[in-house]
Amino acid sequence: MTNPEVGTVAQCSRLADGLYQLVIHAPEIASRAKCGQFVHILCGEGNFLRRPISICDVDAPRLRIVFQVKGEGTKWLSERKAEDKLDLLGPRGRGFDLAKLGAKPVFIGGGIGVPPMLYATKCAQNAGAKPSAILGFRSQSAVILEEDFACPATVCTDDGSYGVHGFVSDVLKQQAAGFTGIAACGPKPMLKAIAAIAQQAGLPCQVSMEERMGCGIGACLVCACALNAENGETRYGHVCKDGPVFDAEEVQW
Repeated sequence: MTNPEVGTVAQCSRLADGLYQLVIHAPEIASRAKCGQFVHILCGEGNFLRRPISICDVDAPRLRIVFQVKGEGTKWLSERKAEDKLDLLGPRGRGFDLAKLGAKPVFIGGGIGVPPMLYATKCAQNAGAKPSAILGFRSQSAVILEEDFACPATVCTDDGSYGVHGFVSDVLKQQAAGFTGIAACGPKPMLKAIAAIAQQAGLPCQVSMEERMGCGIGACLVCACALNAENGETRYGHVCKDGPVFDAEEVQW
């Protein structure tokens, strides 16, 4: 169930170049939020389309979001101050099904796909699992939230300036045998590579798709994605309503 809520900014801070976090007092959304879901935020009176941003963490009655400044809407959001009000819709979308990931799941994030993995690992721990995380970034200057993860976390960078030199898929190939399931969020090429590794290893895999959204409620076609139908043909789903989390085998890569 999704309801509008006026949230109050408790904190806004810069994490890295172009990356910001907001802590928002939003008790109704925080009480219902599940890992992998997002909030749809109205970013100023002149920006008619809301911005979908993944829920990074929840400490009811507050929730935390982390986002990248990409345009006028997210720039406006990065300039919010304590006590400012935000028009929110949420929690939105289908989140991760932790029960399907087993006792030793691994949560993999790439770039701005890292924030939702934080809340996912916490929810997995609360459910009695022993999660791990693999976090990928372009370079050391882009690394965020590493210290927030309370589970074993491997950090890798594309250029080797910090942590393991390589991609998250490289690390997963080496460690896959130690996991019971995979959850991932990041760019589609990354998710495609992870899905292939999961299939080869025989592991259940869930992916959170990063797609542009318009309405955020399934009424428009902006975030449509191609999925596999049971009869072998193609069907289309909405990332905002049917996702953003899908079983990797559902997605047409």
